[in-house]
Amino acid sequence: MTFGGRLREIRSGKHSTQKQVADAVGVTVRNYQRYEADEQRPAFEVLIALADFFDISLDYLVGRTDNPKFYR
Repeated sequence: MTFGGRLREIRSGKHSTQKQVADAVGVTVRNYQRYEADEQRPAFEVLIALADFFDISLDYLVGRTDNPKFYR
């Protein structure tokens, strides 16, 4: 799965709109749409904000694991 596809799947599973996510992580809706469409990659700071917003691990967000939980 692509990064954009995973991001879209996570957002849909959390019942959030693109606008809600964009506002929460400090990007424009258009930029967020580009992330989901795999047209643009978010900056590292935005990746962290997305993981925090969705309460998932950064590894899960970027596809390094299929476990969405944090490792402790």
